[in-house]
Amino acid sequence: MNWLRDNADMVVSDYCREFCTKFGREDVYPRFLHALRKRKGWKTGRTGCFEKGMTPVNKGKRCPPGKGGRHPNARKTQFKKGGITGAAAEKYKPIGTERFSKEGYLERKVHDGLPRQSRWQTVQKIRWEDANGQLPVGMALKCINGDRLNTDPSNWEAVPRAMLPRLNGKYGRDYDHAPTELKPIIMATAKLEHRAREVGARKK
Repeated sequence: MNWLRDNADMVVSDYCREFCTKFGREDVYPRFLHALRKRKGWKTGRTGCFEKGMTPVNKGKRCPPGKGGRHPNARKTQFKKGGITGAAAEKYKPIGTERFSKEGYLERKVHDGLPRQSRWQTVQKIRWEDANGQLPVGMALKCINGDRLNTDPSNWEAVPRAMLPRLNGKYGRDYDHAPTELKPIIMATAKLEHRAREVGARKK
């Protein structure tokens, strides 16, 4: 037991072989010693995970079927580049598919690449950029008449993102739910306040 405790950090196959050779045992197997180490709480210093800086032993090695002892059908069970299987295949939506977001905007899938969050874009943004060019950084599209399902570019206006709180209730006004005749007044007031804040910030 003293020997087993002092050498508990060995790889279990070597651990068992060395023990059996040293003490003339033929009735001990690696699984027995592995269980013993766990019961005794003897730490090996290994986590079973690849640590930062470690190189996997099979890095860069190819797996040609029928060679190196590999089964000829090995390729059949390997993931293929660009392949989708299982639950992912069942949930897959082709490019061009449209859906509604939780906020009620119509979205369209535009690609299958990464990052994932860029795969879907609002249809109003797609149509607006087709008509006006890329939306400038720091700008957002605001629905003019309150109907988010109307994705016509004429129904959306590019406004500074910093101005959105002045339209969404933070300043006591709710553009989306305001009467039609008040919407132009709320929009003009928000633009004026935003502009005044920008000018004031530059003077400071």
